[in-house]
Amino acid sequence: MQKKILVTQSSMPSLEEYIEEIKPIFESKWLTNMGEKHKELEKNLKEYLGVKNISLYTNGHMALYIAIKSFDFPGGSEIITTPYSFSSTTHAIVQNNLKPVFCDINEKDYTIDVSKIESLITDKTVAILPVHVYGHVCDVEKIDEIAKKHNLKVIYDAAHVFGVKYKGTSIANYGDISMFSFHATKVFNTIEGGALVYNDDNKRLILERLKNFGINGPDHVDTVGTNAKMNEFCAAMGICNLRHIDDEIKKREKVYNRYLERLDGIDGITVSKLQDNIISNFAYFPVIFDKEKFGKNRNEVMEELKKENIYTRKYFYPLINDYECYRDKYDSNETPIAKRISDNVLTIPMYADLSIEDVDKICDIILKK
Repeated sequence: MQKKILVTQSSMPSLEEYIEEIKPIFESKWLTNMGEKHKELEKNLKEYLGVKNISLYTNGHMALYIAIKSFDFPGGSEIITTPYSFSSTTHAIVQNNLKPVFCDINEKDYTIDVSKIESLITDKTVAILPVHVYGHVCDVEKIDEIAKKHNLKVIYDAAHVFGVKYKGTSIANYGDISMFSFHATKVFNTIEGGALVYNDDNKRLILERLKNFGINGPDHVDTVGTNAKMNEFCAAMGICNLRHIDDEIKKREKVYNRYLERLDGIDGITVSKLQDNIISNFAYFPVIFDKEKFGKNRNEVMEELKKENIYTRKYFYPLINDYECYRDKYDSNETPIAKRISDNVLTIPMYADLSIEDVDKICDIILKK
């Protein structure tokens, strides 16, 4: 039977390492509610990311939802974001009874086009929610400048940039708060999980209460919260995976470099290049196809790869402002660059254990005329 190559594959420790890590959980019978593994992972992540504060969550979406909720914005307020993202980004805004306002992306790295943000600001705007994409980071300095000028909060969707550094500093240190996803498909995973990183020490109390039903002490529930606590088994997986994260990123870099050798410079193909002043995590490898120049569109390439048991993803497609639940309120033609990229992008297999032989096989199929 032909081997199946998926678009992503989870990085995992050895079974023996994970079993050793979870033994204390079986001994204590403490499975959730911020136990010892939760505390240890939190401490380790603070050190690895070089941040002041971190709170762990059951997944990235709940983390982002709670990040927005923690600011207690008036209902109906507007948050400027991008439609070129996963559904969670916009859903978290809407679930907080706020209005997403979509800004287009730039063609170079697919992050929010900072030159278009200010034209979207109104007296109802309370925040900017930019998205770091594929391991590429937003123009954090310009966004900070705009936010300060207009007295806006900045909440980063940083699901794709775990471990990334900009000018030698962790990307987690930018904005008022950043959300990281630790989903199984991410560079760093806790099976399911997420985190919020923030510099304001005063945020911790409200963020911790919001993820634990609003509980504030044994006899007090003074906030309407939810249940978004990371359990001990997920934390244990994170502890194990964090030990190996630098080696995993180095493996991903080799895959990235091989793709670049094979696909860069091909007429009709645009590949993702590293940004200046960035230490990357090599999270994804998106490819943009121009049928007129290349001879095949992304759907045709996708099908050719699928016939060989190689699975890719149209990531991100459709645009969020083209979703059935949003398109009656938005027109994706108002974000034309995002629409064009979305209609032509294909993320091809990218993970630490992908062999160079398989990378070459994928490239051979893509380039076959």
